[in-house]
Amino acid sequence: MSIENIKVPDLGDSSEVEVIELLVSVGQSVEENDSLLVLESDKAAMEIPAPMAGVVKSISVNLGDQVSTGSEMLSLEVEDVGNQEPAESAPAEEPAAIEEAVAEESAPAAETKSEAAPAASPSIQSIEVPDLGTDDEVEIIEIHIKEKDSVEADDVLITLESDKAAMDVPAPYAGVIESLLVAVGDKVKTGSAIAKIMAQAPAATQEPAKPDAMEAVDSKPAAQQPAPEVKPVPQAAESPSSPAQKTDKKFYAGPAVRKLARELGVDLTQVVGSGAKSRIIKEDVQKFVKSKINAPAVQGPAISAVPDIDFSQFGDIEQVPRSKLHKLTAVNMQRNWNSVPHVAQFNEIDVTDLEEFRADLKGEAERRGVKLTFLPFLLKACARALVEYPQFNVSVHSSGEFVIQKKYVHIGMAVATEAGLVVPVIRNVDQKTIWQLAEEVIELSNKAKNRKLKPEEMQGACFTISSLGAIGGTGFIPIVNAPEVAILGVGKTDIKPVYIGAEFVPRKVLPITLSYDHKAVNGVDGGLFATYLGKLLSDVRHLAL
Repeated sequence: MSIENIKVPDLGDSSEVEVIELLVSVGQSVEENDSLLVLESDKAAMEIPAPMAGVVKSISVNLGDQVSTGSEMLSLEVEDVGNQEPAESAPAEEPAAIEEAVAEESAPAAETKSEAAPAASPSIQSIEVPDLGTDDEVEIIEIHIKEKDSVEADDVLITLESDKAAMDVPAPYAGVIESLLVAVGDKVKTGSAIAKIMAQAPAATQEPAKPDAMEAVDSKPAAQQPAPEVKPVPQAAESPSSPAQKTDKKFYAGPAVRKLARELGVDLTQVVGSGAKSRIIKEDVQKFVKSKINAPAVQGPAISAVPDIDFSQFGDIEQVPRSKLHKLTAVNMQRNWNSVPHVAQFNEIDVTDLEEFRADLKGEAERRGVKLTFLPFLLKACARALVEYPQFNVSVHSSGEFVIQKKYVHIGMAVATEAGLVVPVIRNVDQKTIWQLAEEVIELSNKAKNRKLKPEEMQGACFTISSLGAIGGTGFIPIVNAPEVAILGVGKTDIKPVYIGAEFVPRKVLPITLSYDHKAVNGVDGGLFATYLGKLLSDVRHLAL
């Protein structure tokens, strides 16, 4: 290893320029052409790239310092390459003119990175928590390895749990576990070291495994929410009939900050800069995003909270912590109830013939190794109803100016688990057979109960079915799972006397409740949807048409 001093490259006509942003820290590994810092003259800003790969050992400048061509910026620890001369500092990219007002930004130039030289022999490597899409800490709920265990690439090492999801962390490469740095119950975040491994092959030559991001396994009322990842902050919506609103507010930000803002969907005119001369730095953008995510939704006049009472004055009590999933469900239920004007449509459906047909299929179901419940038929009928009445397959845009009409039919099914309620989503229900739906219902239900659902298996629903049939009860009013506009509540099938011809006969009757968002759907549509659903389920032959 050797130390290379990295200096400011030729700045052309500029004499002294200001350091406005540091993009690396001591101990950080960088690749060739990674940006190190941002300089600003009186006319332009430019990012200075690393001329070679290495580890940052020291930084010689601070924010606000004035530097010139040849000034020392930092030092890198690089691998020795024999007698080869060290690479000359890469010429600085052509400075990009700083825009002083909000305007069209050109696409950033693609960054190229050279491949890291492979290590000469096996070595002990640190395994870190991969990118979780959030800076929040998550809990380790299970450890699958111990010291001296041999693992292969992609073997599961630990399981992490956020407030909405569980995620397995795989081994990035094969080797022997030298030491375990965490324990069950520890809190970790992106980049936290979890173990040391003696790699069997050079780490640089292996492609690390990429686990599923934890963001996005949603609970029942949040099935449409994108993960606990840092989400793009929605900008003011533009309606199709009105021009975009323009602002004259000026802001100052370097290219790296502008790129980050574009990726997160942040309007920089709304961000307060904390850097020199009120310049916006990356931390300002990240702070802005977090404030928007954590801000409570505005739901009109504030409602005072229910006061806490000292219940111990009345007798013995126990304070029982709520699970993360229960707390998240409560927050989203409250949000949906406050923001959606609910209408409930009640109906009873004669499913006698359907139940007889399902009983006739019991032998074939056993041969297929599938348990044929009532739910696949219900899914199929709801899919047909969503195609017949597409006004139920929409989401209302936040501006209220238009709706998003969906051309696909994905339906969520609420599943009760020990941790709380979750909603796996079955995709393209309208394109699948009853047998295919039966298999998928069983598969996703088991994954939900074992908390093994992937983020993508809980996103994108157009409509939700919540069934309490196995529990009992004559009916209930489910809360719409916004941004969906409708949900179907299903009660327990009961035998009732139905007047047919000139007499009462016993029939199996299914109570349903269709809850819908009155902002998107009117009462006539609700009645038509429920009636059509009853027609499909009371005579299964209609599902074959």
